Formats: sequence, structure tokens, C-alpha cells
Amino acid sequence: MITIVRLLAALVDRPHRRQLTRVVAMFVTTGVLQGLAFACVVPVLDAALRQDWDAATTWLGVLAGLFVAHHIALTVGNLDGYDLACDLLDITLSRLGDHTVRLPLGWYDQDRTGQLSRMASKGATDIASVPGHLLRPLIAAVVSPVTVVVAMAFLEWRLALALLVGVVAVLATTRLLAVIVGRGEGAYDAAMAEGSARVVEFALNQPALRVFGRTVHGNELVETALRDQKRASRRLLVTGFGGLGIQLLSIQALLTLVIALAVHLSLGGTLAPAIAIGLLVLTVRFVESLIDYGELSSALRIAEGSLRRVLDVLALEPLPEPATPAEPADSGIELREVAFSYDGAAQVLDQVSLTVPPRSLTAVVGPSGSGKSTLLRLVARFHDVTAGSVRLGGVDVRDLGTEALMRRVSIVFQDVYLFEGTLRDNVMMSRPDATEEELEEAARLARVDDIVERLPHGWQTRIGEAGSTLSGGEKQRVSIARALLKDAPVVLLDEATAALDAENEAAVQEALTALSADRTVIVIAHRLQTVVAADQIVVLDGGLIVERGSHSELLVHGGRYLDFWRERTQAEGWRLLEAPQTPQSP
Repeated sequence: MITIVRLLAALVDRPHRRQLTRVVAMFVTTGVLQGLAFACVVPVLDAALRQDWDAATTWLGVLAGLFVAHHIALTVGNLDGYDLACDLLDITLSRLGDHTVRLPLGWYDQDRTGQLSRMASKGATDIASVPGHLLRPLIAAVVSPVTVVVAMAFLEWRLALALLVGVVAVLATTRLLAVIVGRGEGAYDAAMAEGSARVVEFALNQPALRVFGRTVHGNELVETALRDQKRASRRLLVTGFGGLGIQLLSIQALLTLVIALAVHLSLGGTLAPAIAIGLLVLTVRFVESLIDYGELSSALRIAEGSLRRVLDVLALEPLPEPATPAEPADSGIELREVAFSYDGAAQVLDQVSLTVPPRSLTAVVGPSGSGKSTLLRLVARFHDVTAGSVRLGGVDVRDLGTEALMRRVSIVFQDVYLFEGTLRDNVMMSRPDATEEELEEAARLARVDDIVERLPHGWQTRIGEAGSTLSGGEKQRVSIARALLKDAPVVLLDEATAALDAENEAAVQEALTALSADRTVIVIAHRLQTVVAADQIVVLDGGLIVERGSHSELLVHGGRYLDFWRERTQAEGWRLLEAPQTPQSP
């Protein structure tokens, strides 16, 4: 419990830390007052059984005062706790949102959908539930029994000692259970996040799945993720209920021990029967608090796990930003002896040096895994290089800063994502203040004007989630229109024509020509015919630049590029032959 209070303090700012301290202090006060009220039952019963009504009245007055003070403290603490819970929900979501947009774009290369969505939904709710619902009963379940033990020490030290030993044993059992549940909860949360990501993926890719008959059965990734969820849930339940059963047995054993000891002392004449009855009543209430603690500790551990995962994300360091961003001289790009590896793994790029002059078109070709996409991502600073430097206009991109760099760079990915909304919204998002003339010009150059004419409501047509009403080629043309409208001096294209039909490829090729007219363009080329007019072609293989030059120069050179050209040319000459017709019998 102390741990989660410390973690909450790490999440919030100073004013909310003070509020958290007040909430904890108020709930501790509530627990002490509750324990003292329970302890007052003993003298009240003793005085009543001895028919000492003056003493009974006095102790009843003390009990009433404790009751009123307890309810005042409880009301104040609950109101402050609920207020903090609402703020915590907002703080968690705000800090996650503010921080994740500052993380390197390379962090999103992995599938973060399930992880972040779970943090922003169940995780944030779990965290907010701590001051709103968990802290008060948990603090009361610890502080109240401790107060009872202290009070009982003045009444009958032997029973107090027995309770103290029992409390230590029960808390140790609870701690062990919390550790076990925490491990299971981590696996459970990972399984739930994976399941959420796979379900979202399943929903977004229905067209492809249905084409291949993967509608109900045969979706192994989703089915495996859901099975893992079920197994993780079952393990968590079995572990939780099993541990809770052991915990309840230890508490019942403690109660039996105290009752036996009280009966023994009473029969031996060393403990007055009236005091014994009062102490047993007090013991029963004491045990109820321990049961409450055991039942709530699992919920606390789950909330702690959610809080740790949020803090782990918040602890991720954004890429360093310069105090004063430098100003590049032009849009030329230079890589100087660049080396890069992902998380200390094998080198993806090794001593790569490349100069891309301003307002030129450079094509990057090579086999899969040669480092083409990584090269583009380093230019856009999705990651920082392991060694060497990437420069824009003579300035290291690390000295430009992310915001300044993103203003100067447009990226067109192979996998285009369009947002729910109108076609106009999706193009204008790159530059919301663009004029109608600029929008129309970008649409014309990217051949999006054809799409506008075809759609029933033109620019105001809603294109569905992820642009589901458009074809793959049309989505690609929309993404190029975004890049044109942004009017950034540097454009990076990652295999923008890899999966297009001939008509869309021709349209995209025209758009690429328009892009490279007065911009610095680097394009990863899958179809070599689309980049034969490039100012230079760079051939990557195994993380190294093995060739560079124009199309004609590389064909004469007779190296890897010539092999690629022959393979692509031969592949494009392939065609399916019609089966011979079987003569019909008369």
C-alpha cells in the first residue's frame, strides 16, 4: 500500500501530491478513530455487565464522540478522494497523450495499439480507483486492527500479543499472495493487450480476410490471442482464489487461537468474563478487517500493475531536442558514415555515406532487409543513428529538432492510413490553412481530382474508417496530395507504387514527377521502371551501399542493379496462358 501511494505521488504534480497526502492522512485518522471505537466496546460491556451505569454512560459518550468524529473524517476523506480520483483519470490520460506524441516515431514501429488502448481505458480506470475506492477500506483494514491491538494491550496483553503475532502472519501471507497475483496480472494484462490489438487488426482487415475465406475460422492470430486471454484469465482466477482461500484459513486459525486463549484465561480466573466477552467481540471485528484487507489486496495489486505500466511509458526518453534549433541552408541531404542497429542487435546500416543534392530525385533499391526503409526513417529521425550523422542543409538533424525537421519533411508510406472523415479533411490535415486554389492544385498534380469527380459528394464525401471506400491506389494518391499540399522541401516515399495497378501507377508516377520538380525526393523503388529517370540510384545490400549512379550508368556497370533490372524485366514478361480447349464431342 505504501508502494502504490509512492507511485501515485510520482505520477501527479506537487499540488496533487499534497492532496494525496491529505487523503491518506484523513483515511489513517478514520482508521484510528474506528479502532478506538471498537476498543470502547470492551469497557461499555464490562460496565453494563457490572451494572455500573455511570461508567457505562461515560463510555457510551466517548463512543458517540468517536462515532461522530469518524464520520466527519470519513466524509471529508471520501470527498477529497473522489475529487482526486477524477483528477487522476484526467492526469493519466493527459500525461500519456502528451508524452507519447513526443516519443520517437520509431517507437511506434512495434504494435502499440493494444498496449496504449488498454492503458487509456482499463489502466486509467484502475489508477483512478485507488483514491476513489481502494485506499479508504485498505487503510482502515490495516490501521484499525493495529489500533485495536494497541488498545487491547492495555486491557489484556496476552490476547494483544496473540493478535499481533496473527497480524504479522496474515500480512506476510497477504504480501506473498500479492506478489503471486502481480506476476499473473502482468501476464494477464499482456494477453489482454495482445488480444485487443489482434481484434482491432481483424476488424480493419476484413476485406483481405474475406477474400481468402478467413471469416469465422482460420484466423489463427485472433484465435490464438483469445485462447491466451482465456488461459491467462483462468490462471489469474485460480491463483487469486487459491491464495485468498489460504489467507482466509490463516485468519480463521487466528480467530480460533484467540477464542481458545480467552476461554482458557477466563476459566483460569485471570480474565473477568465480562472483559473476555468484550475482547472476543473486538477480536471478531478485528478479523473482519483482516478479511477485507485480503480481498482488497488483489485489486490493489492490479491497480499497481496498471500504474507501473503507465509510469514505464512515461519514463521512456524522447529524442533529445536542441535548446535553439539550427537553420538549414537548403534541402540537401547527407549521410556521413551512418551506422544503425535496433536495440543493440545486428547492424542494419554500416558506414553508409550518401549525398542527395537539393531538388533532386534519388532512388534507393535493394533486396528485402537491406536497410532501405531504415535509411528513410533515419532521415526523418524516427531514430537517432548509432554512429555517424544525418544532415539536412548541412545541419545535423539532431540540431534541427523534431518540430523543425517535420516542417521540412513529408513522408508517403507504402501503407497509407486515412482517417474517418471527408476526403477534404484527409488532404487538408497536412496544411489546414491552405487556400482552395492550393488544394485544387495539389489534387490535380496527384490526380485526386479524378477521385473527387467520381465520389457522390465530391470533397465532402466521407471515406469511411481507414479510407475503406477508396482503393489502395486512390489512398496512395490522396497521401501524395497531402505531401504536395504540405509543400515541404524534402519528400520521402517508401515504395509508394509497390502494390498499384497500371493506371494508378501511372497517376502516382505523374505525381512523383510533380513532387521532384522543386523538392528533394528520396524514393524506395520496388518497380525499377518508375525511377529510370532518377538523378541517382543507390543500391543497398546487407546494410551497405554497393552501387550508385544513374540508370544507364548502372546498366553499363553490370553489377547488382543490372541483375535487379533483368529479374524485374523478365518477371513483367510473364503471363498466364489459356488452357487449350477440349474438342466437344458431336
